[in-house]
Amino acid sequence: MCKIVIVGGGAGGLELATELGDKLGRKNKAQITLVDKNRTHLWKPLLHEVAAGSLDDGIDALSYRVHAKNHGFHFKLGEMANIDRKTKIIKLSKLIDQDGTQILPASELHYDILVMALGSVSNDFRTKGVADNCIFLDSPQQAKKFHHLMLNKYLQLGEQQTNQVSVAIVGAGATGVELSAELYNSLQQVSSYGFEHIKPTDLKVSLVEAGNKILPALPERISASAHRELQKLGVDVRTNTMVTEATEQGLLTKTGELIEADLIVWAAGIKAPDFLKEIAGLETNRINQLMVKDTLQTTFDESIYAIGDCASCALPGGGFVPPRAQSAHQMASLVAKNIIASMKNKPLLSYKYKDYGSLVSLSNYSTVGSLMGNLMKGSMKIEGRLARLVYISLYRMHQVALHGFVRTGLIVLVERINRVLRPRLKLH
Repeated sequence: MCKIVIVGGGAGGLELATELGDKLGRKNKAQITLVDKNRTHLWKPLLHEVAAGSLDDGIDALSYRVHAKNHGFHFKLGEMANIDRKTKIIKLSKLIDQDGTQILPASELHYDILVMALGSVSNDFRTKGVADNCIFLDSPQQAKKFHHLMLNKYLQLGEQQTNQVSVAIVGAGATGVELSAELYNSLQQVSSYGFEHIKPTDLKVSLVEAGNKILPALPERISASAHRELQKLGVDVRTNTMVTEATEQGLLTKTGELIEADLIVWAAGIKAPDFLKEIAGLETNRINQLMVKDTLQTTFDESIYAIGDCASCALPGGGFVPPRAQSAHQMASLVAKNIIASMKNKPLLSYKYKDYGSLVSLSNYSTVGSLMGNLMKGSMKIEGRLARLVYISLYRMHQVALHGFVRTGLIVLVERINRVLRPRLKLH
């Protein structure tokens, strides 16, 4: 039986494991194993909501082990350390608990087909002090850490031990912009839970961007619209500001200015995990992404695929596929087809990236973005309620890929009930 191992349970990896499990695993045509170092899955674009407390990951997170049982694949808790391409074995590090206790010893998994779907981590560009003084919003653990620290700051405001909470966010891409808005929304919510005297002016958010505009991937009009909305909320938006160092007091800029901050979030760029750099002799780029062909097979080994943020796939017209959730979704769908085709000795398909646009949520205040692709020639710029509806639909598409239409409908119903039964902000 063909052994298919998928490393990484992000959007692309989990959708791929689900589809292959349903089509092959349940019919005993292949053995599919998903490997991840976490026990649960949370859609990465929601991490800013976890950080701000407007989403409870304890409710919204999906158990890999339960999902595997329901969809015909196996789940292995572990972290990949290396690949032996000759023997087709991946090596997993020993599993260590938070207190340093070993839970599981180092182990190995055999594969016939390997899919790398490890996603990305924050790139600090070796900026001085960032590793010690910043929070990287690239995992649920980091998001929960920020939320815990932010709750402590709210408590100090409530007890009048401090006059203002200052947060600096480096990087004005989607994560930085969305977190900026979500923090002001959470401040409004927390004031209704026993902190009535907390005012919007008690929070100062500085959004720092080295480029000349926020949301550089979006058209100028959309970027400018988001810029104005953030300023209305009270965000101090700083473009053309290069950060040279992060300290306990805040951020030092190239001009020598100190942007004071109690909490610093680094969201300025991404890279694939460092251990992927030239792993097992595979071809990688400067940010550790695995180079792939148009079939999404790695350039040096056709039995290894790579999808999502850890893959570097060239576009026909130049450039590379952007690291977005929609890219991972499309790649997972194609690799599922190619794996099934290869098992039937049929030709593989080439990946053609379809850009459906970009949307950025400014919490409950607004949503802005552009839709592209089959809707019209060029792009359609949208904002307001229509943009919010489309933004939410992106998450629903991910849920449908995992659960199907009926279960997703039930999940939506439960969410609406929870809005009545549960507090609007996680306060623990």
